[in-house]
Amino acid sequence: MTEPKRTRRGNGESSIYLGKDGKWHGRVTVGVKDDGKEDRRHVERKTRTEVVNAVRELEKQRDAGRVPKPGERWTLGKWLTHWLKEVALPSVSENTYAGYEVDVRVHLIPGLGAHRLTGPNRLQPDHLTRFYTKMQKQGSKPATAHHAHRTVRTALGEAVRRGILTENPAELAKPPRIEEEEIEPYTVEEAQRILLAAKGPNRARWVLALALGLRQGEALGLKWEDVDLDGGYLRIRKNRLRPKYEHGCGGTCGRKAGYCPARKQIRRETKATKSRAGRRTVGLPDELVKLLRKHREEQEALRATAAQLWTAKGYVFTSATGEPIVPNTDYHHWKQLLADAGVRDARLHDARHTAATVLLILGVDGRIVDAILGWEPGGAARMRARYMHVTDPMLSKVAKKVGAALWGSSAEDTT
Repeated sequence: MTEPKRTRRGNGESSIYLGKDGKWHGRVTVGVKDDGKEDRRHVERKTRTEVVNAVRELEKQRDAGRVPKPGERWTLGKWLTHWLKEVALPSVSENTYAGYEVDVRVHLIPGLGAHRLTGPNRLQPDHLTRFYTKMQKQGSKPATAHHAHRTVRTALGEAVRRGILTENPAELAKPPRIEEEEIEPYTVEEAQRILLAAKGPNRARWVLALALGLRQGEALGLKWEDVDLDGGYLRIRKNRLRPKYEHGCGGTCGRKAGYCPARKQIRRETKATKSRAGRRTVGLPDELVKLLRKHREEQEALRATAAQLWTAKGYVFTSATGEPIVPNTDYHHWKQLLADAGVRDARLHDARHTAATVLLILGVDGRIVDAILGWEPGGAARMRARYMHVTDPMLSKVAKKVGAALWGSSAEDTT
């Protein structure tokens, strides 16, 4: 039986024909290329039935707007590299980009980079799920695997928006489960011991953490222009960023960039707070106003001692030469302070939990607590619930107050 010859179709119609190579071919118009010409896709099969089915499937994808754009046959590794440089770098903060870069360089490209994004052997949700499990078996924490999942989901979401992918496999992959860590804030007695152990020119830094719950970046990014001691308030507007360096020696020192004798800082020192709620004005108790006045006097004395070595940048908390404090240095100072105070080890962020708990226990209105701590209105109730830690002594005190109200217990029992 002689196969029918190829016939001319109208503009935009699909065509099916038997080629000189003995295979069946189909061509489907799916749109317009960047240069304005028709984007006409080609499929090839061994039988006419197979090519008819392939053409119909491509037409369905076209009609649903799910046909990938033509171009480079992306692997995950190539796309992640492109996405980091061309999409993420110009549009996200330095800290966010740093997290993306580590996920891509350390985990995603070595573990999944060879997978193609399109085609019959493309990246599948199961590949991602098995990769997260493998990460944890090799020693990564669930939170690390979860962060890698969020990064690849974001990157592939951009590929979908740009028409490179028709769907995001990371949306269907099951991310690692993260158990919310139970946080135990410091008691008032422990906080007092920490403050008594705090010495040196930046003692007020720890008072701000324990009394007002300032985040690390907020405290280290604070400048004197943001502090009104006469009015009794301070404004939170900036966050201190982790420094990033490059070699100033051309890489000849044989050290990492951060330890190069001629290193150069390539990241700005601060950035604006992330949200409107984070940009806030906080009232200062009289005791804290006095402490900050004394801190400023001590800083002026330190400046006089440093003389020409002093770098005047206006930060409230500085190094011995006026430079802003590096977050990693601040972290180690905190750990040493805990050891000096003889209290249990905890994260620096736990000081913020302590401040939140004290404010709530003192009966400060929830909206005021939200404003002091910089919580977004939409998630404020959830954050208050997380930070509201009620310790045994507090429960006992509340029970005594209830007893006094209901049964007339003596006033001494409620103190």
